[in-house]
Amino acid sequence: MTSHPRRARLRPVLTALALTLTLAAATGCGTEVAPDAEAARSGSADPAPDRAELEARALAVQTVTEHVWVTDVPGYALAAQSVGVVGDDGFGSVYTTPDGGQLHLRVERRAHAGADCTKDPAPAGGQEPLLTCERDGEQWYRAAESDHAYAWEQDGLVVTVSGAPEEVDRATLRAAARAAHRADGHELDQVLPPADDAPGQPPVERGDLPPVGDGAPDNDVGASG
Repeated sequence: MTSHPRRARLRPVLTALALTLTLAAATGCGTEVAPDAEAARSGSADPAPDRAELEARALAVQTVTEHVWVTDVPGYALAAQSVGVVGDDGFGSVYTTPDGGQLHLRVERRAHAGADCTKDPAPAGGQEPLLTCERDGEQWYRAAESDHAYAWEQDGLVVTVSGAPEEVDRATLRAAARAAHRADGHELDQVLPPADDAPGQPPVERGDLPPVGDGAPDNDVGASG
């Protein structure tokens, strides 16, 4: 059978095109290298701070980096002054809205907290009877008159996202719980206070206070030197 003349002319062209595409794929030509996963999620192209520095900053607020969690909810922003320890070495923070709404994020060791509201009717230490206690996916949802929350257990920790019903509805609370995750390096840098600003630092010694008694500060020249 005789080959069609047009097909015969096209075959070398197609072969050359295929070879060009293969070489481009092999050399990465025309492709974009994805940025570091942590940097992409945090929106920063800069490398995360040294891990030892982050550990020290976590220790300054009496927790550890593995217990620092964050979430992302449209309309809510982290209140930096709310960041602190919960229990022995847990972590807590508050996310707020411009009109004063609050959403609380808590991370505690399982020994001090429970996620299953059928076993712990008031896991947050409240005295109100629960109006709702039910499983919602991998998490537990509980509601009382003045508070409702999603809680779940992970890696020996109990993570709880809660708020007042009049400030945050269940759908928003669920979204916050689904978005909650252990902070990566960039997020730790954003959440943890700088070492100099961390609570628990020794008080500044004032030279203008008298050594004994409760008298007024000594304002003589050189007293504060």
